[in-house]
Amino acid sequence: MSEPWTTERTSRLFKALDAHLDEAADLRRRIHAEPRLGGDEQHTTDQIVAALGLPSEPVAGTGALVRVGPAEGPSVGLRAELDALPVLETGDLPWRSTNGSMHACGHDVHMAAAFAVAKAVQQEGGPLPLLLVLQPREETYPSGAKDVTLSPELATHDVRAFIGAHVQPRLPDGEFSAVPGPVNAAADEFSIRVNGRPGHAAYPHLTADPVVAAADLIGTLQHLISRQVDPTNPTVLTVGSISGGNSPNVVPSAVQMEGILRTFDEKDRVRLHRALETTSTAVCDVHGCDAEVEVSLGAPVLDNDLALATAASSWIEHCGLVQGRPLRSCGADDFSFYSPLVPSLMVFVGVGAGGPEEPGLHHPDFLPSDRTVGDVARAMLAAYLGGCSTVEEIALPEPPRAEPV
Repeated sequence: MSEPWTTERTSRLFKALDAHLDEAADLRRRIHAEPRLGGDEQHTTDQIVAALGLPSEPVAGTGALVRVGPAEGPSVGLRAELDALPVLETGDLPWRSTNGSMHACGHDVHMAAAFAVAKAVQQEGGPLPLLLVLQPREETYPSGAKDVTLSPELATHDVRAFIGAHVQPRLPDGEFSAVPGPVNAAADEFSIRVNGRPGHAAYPHLTADPVVAAADLIGTLQHLISRQVDPTNPTVLTVGSISGGNSPNVVPSAVQMEGILRTFDEKDRVRLHRALETTSTAVCDVHGCDAEVEVSLGAPVLDNDLALATAASSWIEHCGLVQGRPLRSCGADDFSFYSPLVPSLMVFVGVGAGGPEEPGLHHPDFLPSDRTVGDVARAMLAAYLGGCSTVEEIALPEPPRAEPV
């Protein structure tokens, strides 16, 4: 590089970030007011690309890649999710959503923060090119991250590290967690159809009741977790939907169940997939019914890289955020599709009091303040610098001490 990375230069980069935060907050409000569900994010992508004023290339359908810096050489990727959730917002702010969808998972904050980082690197340059990945379909299947990783467009950018950040109401405002190792679970959806023999409720002996079989099965499936999985491996099985029958006086022909399995251990994941089918078949057979089981593979375990987590944490601490308690969650994020390819890091940024009583992710009242855009942006920029330092052993100065915000 023609100009070494001095403390003064890194300080200019963070000052440039701060200078774009008002613009980023305005963009956040516009995105929040017009949320788009997975697969329909093109309007959101166009808004961000237009605000950046940089060339972009489409990826994974409605997503886009925006490279900031030289066109050649290795880069560091920064992911921002585009999609909203089918949640009806209950607030009364002037910029609340009115279309029946909502950025109830903080993706509006992530996008605005990533925009501010890209503008700062565009203005001041960076140790390595920054590849902004505007990723669709984080909340839905098929996974947008998986499609990005398989795209020929991504392959041309020689990404050596990936950075992501997520708001987290389980951490107090002003704190962050960027611990190495697994931090989010693999999440696989499953469906079970219990087929029975219908008939009159007065003559149950002439039927094969799928409702009773399904009730028995739900309880038995929980024993797969409590008695067949090492209790030190976080594992959750949830049956979130069940339907069958339309009359209190009729034994129906079938019951449909939908659920999700969350695991931190790949061996548990594979074994439980098999156990779902064998257990469902056995339990339903006792009741004279049969079971049809389908498992849809979702995001794998999200694994934070040790070197990247260490380097990024040092920079984030010097940006004014405090290292909070190590946060690991059975929640899932398709950012995990990037970590098998290159060293990756998901940073959790606190946005609340850290207590269970306040609205959490996916809640219709969840609404982090605009100040959060700055916290997430600083964490993203700091993690990007940490990523640069691990990719090619670029000599960066010690992180500058943050000035009070």
